[in-house]
Amino acid sequence: MSLFKSASTVSLLTLVSRVTGLARELLMAAAFGASALTDAFNVAFRIPNLFRRLFAEGAFSQAFVPVLATVKEREGEQAARQLIDRAATVLAWVLLLVSIVGVLAAPALVWLLASGLRESAAHAAAGGAAANAYEAAVLMTRWMFPYIAFMSLVALGAGVLNTWRRFAVPAATPVLLNVAMILAALFAAHWGAPWLQAQGIEPIYTLAVGVLVGGVLQLGAQAWALKRMQLLPRIGLSPRALRAAWTDAGTRRVLTLMAPALLGVGVAQLSLLINTQIASYLAPGSVSWLSYADRLMEFPVALLGVALGVVLMPQLAAAKSMSDAAEGAARYSELLDWGLRLVVLLALPCALALSLFAQPLTAVLYHYGAFTARDVQMTAAALMGWGAGLLGVVAVKVLAPAYYASQDMRTPVRIAIVVLVLTQLLNLVLVPVLQHAALSLSIGIGALLNALWLLLGLRGRGSYRPLPGWSAFMARVLLACALLAAYLHWAAGAWDWTGLQAQPWLRMGLLAAIVAGAGLIYLGVAWMAGLRLRALLRR
Repeated sequence: MSLFKSASTVSLLTLVSRVTGLARELLMAAAFGASALTDAFNVAFRIPNLFRRLFAEGAFSQAFVPVLATVKEREGEQAARQLIDRAATVLAWVLLLVSIVGVLAAPALVWLLASGLRESAAHAAAGGAAANAYEAAVLMTRWMFPYIAFMSLVALGAGVLNTWRRFAVPAATPVLLNVAMILAALFAAHWGAPWLQAQGIEPIYTLAVGVLVGGVLQLGAQAWALKRMQLLPRIGLSPRALRAAWTDAGTRRVLTLMAPALLGVGVAQLSLLINTQIASYLAPGSVSWLSYADRLMEFPVALLGVALGVVLMPQLAAAKSMSDAAEGAARYSELLDWGLRLVVLLALPCALALSLFAQPLTAVLYHYGAFTARDVQMTAAALMGWGAGLLGVVAVKVLAPAYYASQDMRTPVRIAIVVLVLTQLLNLVLVPVLQHAALSLSIGIGALLNALWLLLGLRGRGSYRPLPGWSAFMARVLLACALLAAYLHWAAGAWDWTGLQAQPWLRMGLLAAIVAGAGLIYLGVAWMAGLRLRALLRR
């Protein structure tokens, strides 16, 4: 399978995942709106996700996949299978310990992430939603924390499958989480509402159960795929097996690389932690507005950046491991050039859409049920902040794996630490003026700086040498973007998107027509300017 077909497969299945994720958010917005209790759920959901990104999709994957790809390339599949077994054994023991500690320490974790919920509860009327928000967040954190164990093992399985160039299952399994949460939301809002009310149970608690069930389903799907390929890890349950796994050379290499990677991912998550803390002290609903905007931002990030990063990292690592160093270096640089051109071509129009068409997108997708016109305005403001930095967010997903593939974890970490400091300095200036919208804008600006720094680093060390044609390529893309921006600006003001709430089908039809028109304008102008998309994709 070619790289473009692989990336297309991942992107298509990720699109299904994001569509079901958006359906999940739409149901949540309509059923629960943006309130102190939705803030509590979003805080509780972020805690296991934070640890998942630290131990699973973040530091572990960044260290494990390059080492596994190198072992498979140089030592063969049998040695790779042994590494899988021993890495899974160490990971399983660590996750068991972390899950137990997380459940016990839930009150401290909620306070660290969003102490503003406790402050709001102290000033709320007795029995009100705000008064229950902190306790609700603690309870839901305890229910959802074991999710980290399931998802970390899922990440290990995804790393194995991607190294063997089996991209479909890892890209499709997040759909199972979304389906579980959709069913939980429907149960809370409709089918089980009378029973929940009779039992005195907050309906939003069912979402926590949905998260846990979704984690189990995802792990089951990955285990099935690995078993079919005879790659299902054999996890050692005895202390002796743990010692053997811990002292294995491959495992030690993964753990050695994880240390700087953990710091790097930790820096990114620290930024999220700080921003959630800040949002918890702003107007009630701020955490939820940011979460709803994040969901829309994740569409282009996952479809472009994550898909390219997943496909490229094993190939970049394999190129670095080629016996002919010159051929490997050329292959490595060509892969990066291809990925970066696709990032520019596809991320720039998405950034314009999030920046100039934020309110129509938010209104059409979220403005139903308990989600008010004010919620539309506030979510759109956060979405515009993401639009300003979307190119950087997507580019980092391609540029950082270029370092990880070389088993260089330290350089991205150093860059991330400086960017974190700059991001929080921006928050000091922007939050008093822009409130919650400043939090997404500052991260977006930080991502642009991060991507530029990573790119200059690769150029400086000679790892990336741009192929000819970049100037003409950029001129064509920017011309198409200029006309697209004018079209989106007109379309955003041509209709009262919030006022069309009573005519949802008309509003959705208008959105579909405008999005189709935007695609035709952008690609048509780029083609007329001389950009040959088929040649780029084939290359």
